[in-house]
Amino acid sequence: MKAVVQDRYGSPDVLEVRDVEQPVAGEGEVLVQVRAASVNAYDWHFMRGDPYLFARPAIGFRAPRAKIRGRDFAGVVETVGKGVTGLQPGDEVFGEVDGTFAEYVSVPESQIERKPASLTFEQAAAVPLAGNTALMGLRDKGRVQPGQRVVINGASGGVGSFAVQIAKALGAEVTAVCSARNAEFVRTLGADHVVDYAREDFTRSGQRHDVVLDFVANRPLHDLRRALTPTGTLVLGGGGAPGRLLGPAGLMLGAVALSPFVRQRLLPLIGPAPSKENLVALRDLTESGKVSPVIERTYPLSEAPEAIRYLEGEHARSKIVITV
Repeated sequence: MKAVVQDRYGSPDVLEVRDVEQPVAGEGEVLVQVRAASVNAYDWHFMRGDPYLFARPAIGFRAPRAKIRGRDFAGVVETVGKGVTGLQPGDEVFGEVDGTFAEYVSVPESQIERKPASLTFEQAAAVPLAGNTALMGLRDKGRVQPGQRVVINGASGGVGSFAVQIAKALGAEVTAVCSARNAEFVRTLGADHVVDYAREDFTRSGQRHDVVLDFVANRPLHDLRRALTPTGTLVLGGGGAPGRLLGPAGLMLGAVALSPFVRQRLLPLIGPAPSKENLVALRDLTESGKVSPVIERTYPLSEAPEAIRYLEGEHARSKIVITV
């Protein structure tokens, strides 16, 4: 089968589309013929082994142990392994697992669910990682309640575009922080207020919010805390430019260290685990019309390196999808 393979760390030039052995469905696993996969910041962090001090011990010091890039997908069940009872060949599914920039991927049954019937394969592939991150950041970490004021820093990106919609679905009053060119876009997602970060500092506006969800990691901790109510919640969801030694982890470590001494809740959102339950929740949100995945660009599998290059350059609005 064709797959996007990485043998060493570096720029998108280290990625190569080549033939590899097709996986098989082991016990408790499902073999999926991939129809589409989405591109996430996860992919370029993995590609570069960045941030070095935190990524390399987990994924491999000299080269990545997992060779095939891609993290989420939508496709059709090809075969099921022993013990799988909830799916059968021909089912249309979506989910989250490593190695999805490929024609086939084997997935634990606990990380896969039936695709939302109202979505195309491309739309469904855009949902799992970004949607799960936004859902867990707002519902689980932020504990957002109806009527609360929520700020989303990085609102026009892949995760941010889901976060705006999910926050509205939870009944929040949403302030979206983004560039001026994306202001109208985030309004169409449901944002009540929009802040152009080039012209206004949302941490110095005098407004206080119940939850701040940060996907940019470009502000110091004391600035972000200033935008919170005295008992508000800050959720740090990553971000940051490539090539940094600590990346967003430095900000997260500072939050963990300070948290016991302040009334505000300062919480890192590190590697939210995929789950069937969250996929069901995301499917329900899309089928109810409360959340709609937005795709800016699609690329064929052969151009996956260019798709990551585009995302890494921080130009992307909403989601980038690979068609297989």
